[in-house]
Amino acid sequence: MGYRVAVVGATGAVGREIIKTLVERDFPITDIVALASARSVGQEISFGEKRVLKVQNLDTFDFSKTDIALFSPSAAISAVHAPRAAAAGCIVIDNTSQFRMEPDVPLVIPEVNPQALHKMRRGIIANPNCSTIQMVVALKPLHDRFKIKRVVVATYQSVSGAGKEGMDELFTQTKASFVNDPAAPQVFTKPIAFNCIPHIDKFMEDGSTKEEWKMVVETKKILDPDIALHATCVRVPVFIGHSEAVNVEFHNPITVAEARAAWRDAPGVIVMDTREDGGYITPIDCAGEDNIFISRVRKDPTVEHGLAFWCVSDNLRKGAALNAVQIAETLIAMNLLTRKAA
Repeated sequence: MGYRVAVVGATGAVGREIIKTLVERDFPITDIVALASARSVGQEISFGEKRVLKVQNLDTFDFSKTDIALFSPSAAISAVHAPRAAAAGCIVIDNTSQFRMEPDVPLVIPEVNPQALHKMRRGIIANPNCSTIQMVVALKPLHDRFKIKRVVVATYQSVSGAGKEGMDELFTQTKASFVNDPAAPQVFTKPIAFNCIPHIDKFMEDGSTKEEWKMVVETKKILDPDIALHATCVRVPVFIGHSEAVNVEFHNPITVAEARAAWRDAPGVIVMDTREDGGYITPIDCAGEDNIFISRVRKDPTVEHGLAFWCVSDNLRKGAALNAVQIAETLIAMNLLTRKAA
């Protein structure tokens, strides 16, 4: 028997990817419902090759007969409806930033800290930020063996991180540039076509952006509170796939060979680094892939025990949809997800 599943924010880029991922991984489902705002009610979403889901109204949906809900709307909508679903006895896996830093809500990457699921108290589990997920999956096997002291990371984040609207803006501005037709920014603060914008989310008092702050505090909560981390997050004109240049300082000595060996044994990580033209992974290469890809591995000689590497991942897959589905699979494996009586 399977589970009764709800996908909230089903018409968005991540919501559609969640539905696609559930099908691809053959998640055990007895029934599934697609939920969104009132304006999307009646839209049709494919569930596999032979079934179509008609979107229902989130505002009026009764979660009492649902076992698990995968949320990917806005944080404001999750703030209202995730606790409502949990109160009805439905386990919520939330993709937004709403609950991530609340102490009684586990923030989980299954390859890194599945044990945190035992600390679930409110029926809500938080999915980390996309840029945090791929970096921490890469850092975990290194931290286990060599203990990380400090991380400096620069991200190159695709427009799909801003949703369908961000992807549409890149497409519109790129097309307009070839016919000399100005297209004013609507989603981003400056033109994104043929440009890089060092600004994701709101600015904070110390001059960092909220996206940069998320990487710091989420890494500490998931991996180790003693890790010092500094991030610079940049939006780039790429449709799908986040890239990161990561410099790590360790407490203990580490070699490139030892780092490669640690990654070789780690789940969800693939090293592709041949040190020749094209011997590295780019966002185009990783689109549609589940793994975190690592290239350009080398010593960082500016610190005593330093390592540098390039990290790429499909942000809609492992950065959002896949991680949420993997959390649900882990709940089943740990006997933490129960079926309600029919």
